[in-house]
Amino acid sequence: MATGDEDRAGRADRKRADHEHDRADASRGSPALTSRAAILAVVVCAIALSLAYPVREYVAQRQEIAELRQQERVARREVDELTRRKQRLGEESYIKREATRRFHYCEPGVKCYIVLDGSGGEGRRPPKPAPSKRPPWYEALWRSVEAADRPR
Repeated sequence: MATGDEDRAGRADRKRADHEHDRADASRGSPALTSRAAILAVVVCAIALSLAYPVREYVAQRQEIAELRQQERVARREVDELTRRKQRLGEESYIKREATRRFHYCEPGVKCYIVLDGSGGEGRRPPKPAPSKRPPWYEALWRSVEAADRPR
């Protein structure tokens, strides 16, 4: 059993020696940033900087495409509405109905009535405002200038 204890003691000594060797290397001032690591950092930064502008442009273009698609949808809806309106205006019954409603048009031989409900909202004009008794400001200013020029 003595050999087992010696092996364990030898391993412990070796571990202690390795640990002291590592500590000595660290205390020697071995650089934490090696030249390879510095070159790698520069390359990574260069790649990141070279990709930043194209990525930004890509995102901006995608946003512009989305806005243009939205505008296209709105324009299509307007075209559809105008197409429906054009079809309605081609119908003679719609034109007659609108002429009667908007312009109070009556066809010959048909009696048309306009009913006034007494609210007076549409047919009555608002009263004219009473003229102001005071002269406008510029007239009052001119009179004061003339009065200042008169000799006493």
